[in-house]
Amino acid sequence: MAAGIASSSPTERMIDLLQVGGPVVWILCVFSVFALTLILLKFWQLNRATLGAQQRVNKALALWHCGEKKAALQHLESSSQPLPVLLHAAMKGSGSHGDQPYLREELGRLASIEMESLRSFLRPLEVIGGLSPLLGLLGTVMGMILAFQQMEMAGNQVDPSVLSGGIWQALLTTAAGLIVAIPVVLAHSVLERKTERIAHAMEVTLTSVFTGHCLQIPGENNLAQETWQTTDGSVHAA
Repeated sequence: MAAGIASSSPTERMIDLLQVGGPVVWILCVFSVFALTLILLKFWQLNRATLGAQQRVNKALALWHCGEKKAALQHLESSSQPLPVLLHAAMKGSGSHGDQPYLREELGRLASIEMESLRSFLRPLEVIGGLSPLLGLLGTVMGMILAFQQMEMAGNQVDPSVLSGGIWQALLTTAAGLIVAIPVVLAHSVLERKTERIAHAMEVTLTSVFTGHCLQIPGENNLAQETWQTTDGSVHAA
């Protein structure tokens, strides 16, 4: 069997491996297609949510702290990205009601809704990354059981090639499980980190609407601006 697979074309080898691996490999193939779809979808969603958003927010905050509040609001109105949308709500609420506790609570609620949307489908990726090696191990155990059953049935006429063939077929499922799990776990870690950075940027941005130039020292007009730029840099460098 192994020699036949090695000598066939790539397509035929893939089909043979799927047949040899059995149901576990088929399940892992479905997992890989589903995980790849989710990964591409999440990268598109997070890039769409962040592309150019920080620059728009920086300009709006600069206008806001310079007293040009109407211009700052107009600069954010055309954006549907989470960070500019939340900043627009914070500026509009602050201009109408000032720094009120219920306003911060409402902004926290809106931020929580946005973050729940950005975190969607991360849990299925985590489940696939953790479940794939276990499925591979299950397939290996089942394959080893079948291999030793064949040895028992053969009795004294045991052919070593039967045992070795059964072992490599069993180990195939473990390899398939790891092949699926490793990139999924890596992608999940990257996506989770991107989401955490967006959450941190939201917190910094919303806080800056209310704190503004509170740390500015008389005679150092650029301190607040430098502080914001440093904070922005830390968000991107994190």
